[in-house]
Amino acid sequence: MRIALLEDDPDQSALIRLWLEDAEHTVVVHDTGNEFLRAIRRDSFDLYLLDWLLPDLTGLDVLRKLRTEMQDTTPVLVATVMKEERDVVRALESGADDYLVKPIRQRELIARADAIFRRSGGLSTESDIYNAAPYSMDLNSKKATLNGEKIPLTQREFDLAMFFFRNTGRAVSRAHLLEAIWGIENANVTTRTIDTHISRLRKKMQLNEGNGWKLTAIYQHGYRLEQSGSTATD
Repeated sequence: MRIALLEDDPDQSALIRLWLEDAEHTVVVHDTGNEFLRAIRRDSFDLYLLDWLLPDLTGLDVLRKLRTEMQDTTPVLVATVMKEERDVVRALESGADDYLVKPIRQRELIARADAIFRRSGGLSTESDIYNAAPYSMDLNSKKATLNGEKIPLTQREFDLAMFFFRNTGRAVSRAHLLEAIWGIENANVTTRTIDTHISRLRKKMQLNEGNGWKLTAIYQHGYRLEQSGSTATD
């Protein structure tokens, strides 16, 4: 999972990052709300972990901007020393998916992060067949079909297709694709390589208006898969 952490205490952010990376997650840390908001306009993540009390914007200010101004639906976990019921309610009503009271405990953090990601469709609890008509993907054999006809995808192309279908409607950055599909150790994979794979995927799967789906490039960001007729904005 790719996580953006907003935490202004360097010791706390270092510890949280260590815990999450030990659980095999990738973590990008920001220490101010404005820096965080600028960064995520250029990138994409599977989860945001937000501290409440910050030197500029509050975590709730950031959360409201995500949900209202940016229309960002990425799952959010809020962490704070504030533990009154009214504070929890405020966070949830502002769009948080869950809430952690500090001091944060390692096992609880990992469990809550994984639970949020699972509910959002990130961790697979689904059947062996993934359907997104007229497409069908067999997760065991890694075979895909279009209207029952086999699509000749490589394993990487299959993984790329599944990543997009599981993130339908979301703008996904090239950096996110690089980590999710190629792995962090392959950081030397070029943008051109990613774009070439996506071009091949679009052609092989015939992701077009006729089949009810479109895979579009987002300038200086990445790509988004959406059903034809969607009204998402960049």
